[in-house]
Amino acid sequence: MNAGPAWRDAADVVVIGTGVAGLAAALAAHRAGRRVVVLSKADRRCGATATHYAQGGIAVVLPDNPEDGDSIDAHVADTLAAGAGMCDPDAVYSIVADGYRAVAELVGDGARFDESAPGRWALTREGGHSRRRIVHAGGDATGAEVQRVLDHAAGVLDIRTSHVALRVLHDGIAVTGVLAVNPDGSGVISAPSVVVATGGLGHLYSDTTNPGGSTADGIALGLWAGVAVSDLEFVQFHPTMLFDGRGRCAGGRRPLITEAIRGEGATLLDRQGNSITAGVHPMGDLAPRDVVAAAIDARLKATGDPCVYLDARGIEGFESRFPTVTAACRSAGIDPVRQPIPVVPGAHYSCGGIVTDVYGQTELIGLYAAGEVARTGMHGANRLASNSLLEGLVVGGRAGRAAAEHAAVAGRRRAVLPEPIAHAAPTRRELQRAMSRFASVVRDAVGLQRLSDALSAAPVRDVAARRDFEDVALTLTARAVAVAALARNESRGCHHRAEYPGAAADQARSTVVRLADDHQAVLVEALAAVG
Repeated sequence: MNAGPAWRDAADVVVIGTGVAGLAAALAAHRAGRRVVVLSKADRRCGATATHYAQGGIAVVLPDNPEDGDSIDAHVADTLAAGAGMCDPDAVYSIVADGYRAVAELVGDGARFDESAPGRWALTREGGHSRRRIVHAGGDATGAEVQRVLDHAAGVLDIRTSHVALRVLHDGIAVTGVLAVNPDGSGVISAPSVVVATGGLGHLYSDTTNPGGSTADGIALGLWAGVAVSDLEFVQFHPTMLFDGRGRCAGGRRPLITEAIRGEGATLLDRQGNSITAGVHPMGDLAPRDVVAAAIDARLKATGDPCVYLDARGIEGFESRFPTVTAACRSAGIDPVRQPIPVVPGAHYSCGGIVTDVYGQTELIGLYAAGEVARTGMHGANRLASNSLLEGLVVGGRAGRAAAEHAAVAGRRRAVLPEPIAHAAPTRRELQRAMSRFASVVRDAVGLQRLSDALSAAPVRDVAARRDFEDVALTLTARAVAVAALARNESRGCHHRAEYPGAAADQARSTVVRLADDHQAVLVEALAAVG
């Protein structure tokens, strides 16, 4: 870093990430007439993203759909209920109300959703939803369709593959660009606007539904840039990740078994055939994800069984309705038409992230964040199923337009390299095992403190390539998750503390975390009022 950059470039807007939020932002900025550069860690233009793997669909209220008397207010109410008192109601309404417009724009770019009749989209229901309002494509391949459409539209964009964003550059007041590394070495792209859309943090844990690139890059970039992150203790574990017999904590991405299967009537059972959720929640198997994941976790601990089972044998036409799940199961030697599907909870989604408004704006001028990496106030303590693609489309597009407007006013900036940071990180396997043991579905203070102590003792690492950067980003984010989880002495939404089984009314507030002066620790700044 001290030798100076190996290369320089300039743009109006730099977007980091190529999932739904990143490409929605990049296309919006491009269509506003700005020069946009998109950075992707992948070594090819259409790399695997969390968007690609999203199965269920997009939660959206259709203006011409009378089914079940759905409305924006009903969708907002379901979102607030799932969020367990931690959502920002105004943010939820803003995003939900803009959903149909964003989906219609995607259709204008070529998206094709499944239909129940010519000209009428088929709708399904998922956990936490009181109505059938989930539009889907290819049965259970909605994310793949969204990614296909955005990738095609993004053919006009300047997408730089094999580019790892190392730092967001700024002068203390406003963004000046991005420091990145590619096969030619580290370099600088000067720009007045940067949109962080790097996705999630699933690979903090040994077992996750997330693709390999979900390594908390954006959380680390935000912390290093001096902005606040919030609600990181709310890590959503999807109740039904395929159990393929390798054993828990075997490492790597595992297939998701979409919640829509339960929406179509499948039931969760233990090995003895007993219901997992009976008596746990009025919505049973369609309870919010945190409730179902916790119920499965409790049953596994009580029985010692390696998994529970999702019995979908009563769903007519299962193979055609859920072709992605069918293929994943059969590749693991399971026939979902004739056998119950073995499942376990798996790290799936970060409800928290970089603090932004509903237009993706952070507290640093020119820095925006959208998608899973951002905390808009939409998800609160627990994301409602299929609200993620919705938020990515809506806030991604808004962030891109806002970034373009700011760039037009601010003009080009020349970025200056920052002072180097000494990064600490254990091996990834050590980190994932510690997180899976001490900060998984259920946590306690003793375990979280052991986790924090272990992370504090991690050796300093050089950051010379993508893997190194990902490891230090994961480590810094793990410290933030641990300190936020320690500060929340209650159980709420995705966050379950063994010694505090109930929610505390005075803790319906967001935990705000910032980087300490030594760039190693993270501090709980405050418990800020929600909204």
